[in-house]
Amino acid sequence: MEGIRHKLALLPDLPGCYLMKNRDGTIIYVGKAKILKNRVRSYFTGSHDGKTQRLVSDIRDFEYIVTGSNMEALILECNLIKTHHPKYNVLLKDDKTFPYIKITNERHPRLEVTRRVLKDKAKYFGPYPNAYAAQQTKKLLDRMYPLRKCNVMPKEVCLYYHIGQCLAPCEKEVGNEVYDQMIQEISSFLSGGHEEIKKELQRKMHEAAEELNFERAKELRDQIMNIDALMEKQKITTADAKDRDVFGYAVDKGWMCVQILYMRQGKMIERHASVFPFFGEPYSDFLSFVTQYYSDNPALPKEILLPGTADESNVTDGTAESQESAESLQTETNAVNEEAPETLGAVSGANALTEWLGVKTLLPQRGLKRQMVKMAEDNARVALEEKFRLIERDEVRTSGAAQNLGAAIGLERLSRIEAFDNSNIQGANPVSAMVVFIDGKPAKKEYRKYKVRTVQGPDDYETMREVIRRRYERVLKENLPRPDMIVVDGGKGQISAAIDVLENELGLFIPVGGLVKDAKHRTAQLMVGDPPQPVSLPRDSQEFYLLQRIQDEVHRYAISFHRELRGKSMVVSKLDSIPGIGEKRRKLLLKHFGSLKKIKEASVEDFRPLSIGDKLANEIINALRDEES
Repeated sequence: MEGIRHKLALLPDLPGCYLMKNRDGTIIYVGKAKILKNRVRSYFTGSHDGKTQRLVSDIRDFEYIVTGSNMEALILECNLIKTHHPKYNVLLKDDKTFPYIKITNERHPRLEVTRRVLKDKAKYFGPYPNAYAAQQTKKLLDRMYPLRKCNVMPKEVCLYYHIGQCLAPCEKEVGNEVYDQMIQEISSFLSGGHEEIKKELQRKMHEAAEELNFERAKELRDQIMNIDALMEKQKITTADAKDRDVFGYAVDKGWMCVQILYMRQGKMIERHASVFPFFGEPYSDFLSFVTQYYSDNPALPKEILLPGTADESNVTDGTAESQESAESLQTETNAVNEEAPETLGAVSGANALTEWLGVKTLLPQRGLKRQMVKMAEDNARVALEEKFRLIERDEVRTSGAAQNLGAAIGLERLSRIEAFDNSNIQGANPVSAMVVFIDGKPAKKEYRKYKVRTVQGPDDYETMREVIRRRYERVLKENLPRPDMIVVDGGKGQISAAIDVLENELGLFIPVGGLVKDAKHRTAQLMVGDPPQPVSLPRDSQEFYLLQRIQDEVHRYAISFHRELRGKSMVVSKLDSIPGIGEKRRKLLLKHFGSLKKIKEASVEDFRPLSIGDKLANEIINALRDEES
């Protein structure tokens, strides 16, 4: 702390970015500030809420970079986050990237949906909120504009040509002027000019009908109907036809939800929500999300609407219909109250985004634009509340279900359940598996696999005895946690076998239940006691669902282990049966080729790098091929 205090005294009264580090020198948080001196000091003075305190407790050092403006600080923070992926920053991860529709820059261009934006001179349109929306739009355009569909040019025409969705450049010469016209119309459509495209299609439809070409007229009518179907999902409309992205956010319990409403041609076409934990100052982290979102976004709207902060409530944007188009961000900035000196606030952030992106960024406070931002904020709040309700519901499904199940079978406490299942094929490769559920949730680190040692043939009862004996001998020797209940896959026979080993051999008195399956191999009922008696549980109860999850999980785990062993034994038997192949050469062959299939498909020359002669190589190949035939 002494070193940190000295560095705090040297902080400048300038904008910039700061990088917080842990004891290992790893960057754990990157932030931006209008005045570095005040913002960085605030982390080491005063009290903090729980989530910020968690960040502060990890800080052992910091660095800072002075920038020339708030815009530079915003962009630098974005680049630093992408480079270092700090633990406590809001990260727009790869799986959050949005799909785009792309017109490729080729001699014979194509339409495709992509999530990767490259500097390849192609035209990108979007982003779309989800892949379905992008695919539906592309599907419509494919019907209207017959660009090529294949990645590699084929040698002859394909089905797309015969159904009128390809010009067949593989066999026919297609001029640049044809492509230029189609690309211009597609660009117009994707940029919001669908009404003009629709009018042109209607004109062509009437011409075709007048010429008695009813089949062509029907095709054009269907295209018009498809456009209407695609665009009828619009929710709200504005008087102008501007493309806008409307942002709203909500925070609660250390989580943030950012909601984006996509307005295209004055109509709301879709929305997207991102929910994530955050550790910094709410509005600053929200701006970080917006900055990352646009950093790789080549398709920008004409206008961005952001929510303001509480201390900037006097911002006005003149959203009366007569003033909307004339208002600029600077007017809003002049009308704002003095903002907090240390952080990059709403107006500073909006100014920085406008300067960086070249897109007007507004902080509306009244009128229709404010209603749109409030709609985004309300949706963000609802999405966050829904997340917490799902967590609460999950608690009811898990710990609540476990408690109720314990009450149903007469146990005061039912927290830890250990479940067993056996797997073999006519006695071959017999295995067993154990899964652990604590308070209704799987504890995967405590799962265990067992190779059956003493049982020959498909004897489920003796397999159960061996595995129960091995598990709970170890529990006693190593003083491991004991389960409140043991569940076995099976009925009276398996239950009796488990109880016999536990009570008569190990002196343990733990309740044992058996899960009995019906004719369709689904969980039918739970049996408990000695002698076992069925427990009455409603089939639609959370307790019954918990038992189903336990049985499905232990069965999955046992089957996966059995398949793994069976696959290994098949490899061993095939190679070990060949004279001249021992364990060392078998491992060498598998490491070099990767699989039996590749060994079988190899040529004699491929074995020479392994110091295997032509004679033995031929024997290996022939033996594997003979076994297959």
